[in-house]
Amino acid sequence: MALALSGCGTGGGGGASGENTTLTVYAAASLTESFEDLAAQFEENHPGVDVQLNFGGSSTLVTQLQDGAPADVFASADQANMDKAVDADLIDGSPSIFAGNTLTVAVPSGNPAGVTSFEDLAGDDVDVVVCETRVPCGTATQKIEDLTGVTLDPVSEESSVTDVMGKVTSGQADAGVVYRTDVKAAGDSVEEVEIDRADQVVNEYPIATVKSAGNADLAREFIELVEGPDGQARLAEEGFRSP
Repeated sequence: MALALSGCGTGGGGGASGENTTLTVYAAASLTESFEDLAAQFEENHPGVDVQLNFGGSSTLVTQLQDGAPADVFASADQANMDKAVDADLIDGSPSIFAGNTLTVAVPSGNPAGVTSFEDLAGDDVDVVVCETRVPCGTATQKIEDLTGVTLDPVSEESSVTDVMGKVTSGQADAGVVYRTDVKAAGDSVEEVEIDRADQVVNEYPIATVKSAGNADLAREFIELVEGPDGQARLAEEGFRSP
């Protein structure tokens, strides 16, 4: 499967061969802003290391790993998809939880549809977009529906939370169910409508070294950065909860 790997710059000088060492990190789409910054910091602290980031829906990332795609680190937006990777014997050691996230509603700036609650999303006059249930944000959305007794009829189900946000910011949807971190990252392009019982559905984010990692030592160092003070501070800036 072709991978859309996005580089985060290059480190300093390479090794004896003059080439950089590549560290490949597969991460849930909701981690984009924070992991891009942490990757840049890691490169600065590790001259000659080039961190390559592949973001996507957690279930898609697991599928890529199962298909043999090379990776050193995997960070999922929920435990269920990490469990799939563990059950497939793709993970080295025990994953650890490094962050948490909750859902909210994003509406375009100005809130043209007048959405004021999660219940409003069930209205016939509101075009709402959600994640597919196979990805963590979609599973969490279903749990919110079960908690509130509200059944949504989305006009679109997306494979990642960033795709949901894209529909909202482009004006293709009146509202989207996303993570609070995504609303924070989107800035003035969207407004937030809080979900009353969102705190009862918290997605925990696990991270682990991939068993086939070509750079296991560097992978563990990257995980240490994510779990350490600098990583936790950066994640908190994006609105993630502490583990």
